[in-house]
Amino acid sequence: MCTGKCSRCIAITLYPLALICIICNIVLFFPGGDVKYAKDGHITEEVLYMGGLVGGGFMVLIAAIYINLTEAQGCCGNRFGMFLSIAFAAVGVAGALYSLIVAVLGLNNGPLCKYDGMWTTPFKNSNSTYLADQKLWVECKEPKNVVQFNIGLFLTLMATSCLQVLLCAIQMINGLFGCLFGVCSNKEQP
Repeated sequence: MCTGKCSRCIAITLYPLALICIICNIVLFFPGGDVKYAKDGHITEEVLYMGGLVGGGFMVLIAAIYINLTEAQGCCGNRFGMFLSIAFAAVGVAGALYSLIVAVLGLNNGPLCKYDGMWTTPFKNSNSTYLADQKLWVECKEPKNVVQFNIGLFLTLMATSCLQVLLCAIQMINGLFGCLFGVCSNKEQP
């Protein structure tokens, strides 16, 4: 069993996922591709929680960097490094879970938009789900297509965060095996 190579695969996979989360969160600050909404403070509340930037982005990126370094530190006898990778993978799980929770809240509450001439979150306390009824989406007059914009980016954050949680959890198990049995087994003949 080579837990070091598994660590490397996990870390390499986490890098683009963290980048996707960071990009999604940054793009969410500019609904309709316009800076004026961010300047005026007309941004969906969940965007300001920065789940994709802090949680799924930087926290997972820190975990990925250390997990990648664990593999690079050598083949056998790196049990302490694998033990630390469990802690860093746990940081990654926490960050990804934070990003996931913020994305779910963003989807559940809906976007901040101009509705009946006022800036509000019209779907937040609604009895029906706006996700299934596209006829409600046109009620948001400004920013243009903000409902589709938020749904697309928050769904992307949600899917990416789920993958991050899964990969970091696998690394925690992998780290445990590496800690108990060594990073890999060399079967070289003298």
